[in-house]
Amino acid sequence: MTATKDATWMGRWWRNVVLGTDRGRPPSVGGLILRGLAIGYLAVMIVLPLGALGVEAIRSGPSALLSALLDPFARHALVLTLTTAAVMTVINAVMGTLTAWVIARREFVGKRWVNAFIDLPLAIPTVVTGLMLVTLYGPASVLGTVLGGSIIYQQPGIILALVFVTFPFVVRSVQPVLLELDPVEEEAAATLGAGPWLTFRRVVLPTLAPAIFSGAAQSFARALGEFGSVVLVSGNRPLETTTAPLYIYGALESGDRTGALAVSLALLAGSLGLMLVFNVVQTGKTGS
Repeated sequence: MTATKDATWMGRWWRNVVLGTDRGRPPSVGGLILRGLAIGYLAVMIVLPLGALGVEAIRSGPSALLSALLDPFARHALVLTLTTAAVMTVINAVMGTLTAWVIARREFVGKRWVNAFIDLPLAIPTVVTGLMLVTLYGPASVLGTVLGGSIIYQQPGIILALVFVTFPFVVRSVQPVLLELDPVEEEAAATLGAGPWLTFRRVVLPTLAPAIFSGAAQSFARALGEFGSVVLVSGNRPLETTTAPLYIYGALESGDRTGALAVSLALLAGSLGLMLVFNVVQTGKTGS
């Protein structure tokens, strides 16, 4: 019975997604080619790499992976990655929302340039980002001397690099929502005596919350795998400033494939779990 249901489900999926006969129209040759290219590209670029990682995990065995994951160096790298990513997410959620508000609701000289500069971190190579931060905040710089060398080659430097490379995500998620938000409700709240902060908290924030969460989730997921900028600003000191991506690279360089695989699977599980939560929240918002 189960095999029959599976076959029926697979047949329905093949007809609806691949053949495109879900609307009662026969599939065209062009449509079949386009669907085949799209699904094949998806399989090659995403499904096959994930499958290869899964096969390698099965070969290593759960006991070896767990032992590698409980290694103090691996555990510290994962905790540091999650902690710095969480701190960065909070900073970007607040400052990204503030920036989006200023751009969407305020007029000022140079607004077009400010709006354009927001996307710049996505265009700059991450290694260049790390070099810029080392140049500005490093121990040999004026700012680095004033700050006592407490930024670069320390954990705050990692957070700074993550904030830089992920800053556009929250801004670009919140900004369109603010532009489409009808100000009538805000005006009504103001006429009833509500102040700006109360109006924002009771009227605007509930509408922005899904967009803020979306941008924050993208920032967090992006930060989990950040390598280029972090490798320059962290110093890569084990049990101090080695993040999970740096640990994976070092493990592969030293021939510890099991350790690299274990930490990679942990990061992958975190990213997939975050994506699942995000989809559930978005579905709930859409349904309501």
